[in-house]
Amino acid sequence: MSGEIIRMKGTRTGLELSFAEGVSFPRIETEIISRLESIEGNFFTRGTEVSIRNGTFPGDQMARLKKIFNQHGLRFSVAEKVEKNIDLPMEKSPDKVPEEEKMIVVNHTLRGGQEIRAKGSVMVFGNVNPGAQIIAGGNIDIRGTCRGIVHAGAFGDVNAFVVADHLIPLQIRIADFFSRSPDDLDPAELNVKSNYPERASVKDGQIVVEPIKR
Repeated sequence: MSGEIIRMKGTRTGLELSFAEGVSFPRIETEIISRLESIEGNFFTRGTEVSIRNGTFPGDQMARLKKIFNQHGLRFSVAEKVEKNIDLPMEKSPDKVPEEEKMIVVNHTLRGGQEIRAKGSVMVFGNVNPGAQIIAGGNIDIRGTCRGIVHAGAFGDVNAFVVADHLIPLQIRIADFFSRSPDDLDPAELNVKSNYPERASVKDGQIVVEPIKR
């Protein structure tokens, strides 16, 4: 979602949204709908819990947002207090959403030697350094630089994708498709690549990397 209008924070149960001051509700609502319906911008896995702090909007507007999220397969809740950020996989919620439908949120940089494995999608608020690895059954979204090894759609989902603010992985896999960065990548080219977010997906039997807007 847009960093200017909508911000996301990982909690014990999913993602908590906050909003830029002075932005009208219709604009926020439009931005949410646009991102949820966008193939490039939709990083939420079905079953993810999305929460908004109590009192952020009047009851009727909160009800409208709940309906929008529910229509896209997301669970909506009202956060009564500030949740502490966590770095571990989320536990099952009381309504027993299957583990494979939930998103793991990591709120730190992954250093060399660290590994994340998930049945669903993974979102990282930080970098993935060389020597770090993410293996996910769903999508991978990195809000930082990816220089490690990433494997999305690890159980055969060819529709999975990898997104990063700076996508420079040592190795990238999507389902059974494989690609890696050239060993002789020019430093100047590396700097150019790091200036915009990119999305890697499978098209016509190969992994294709394309620029996107956050």
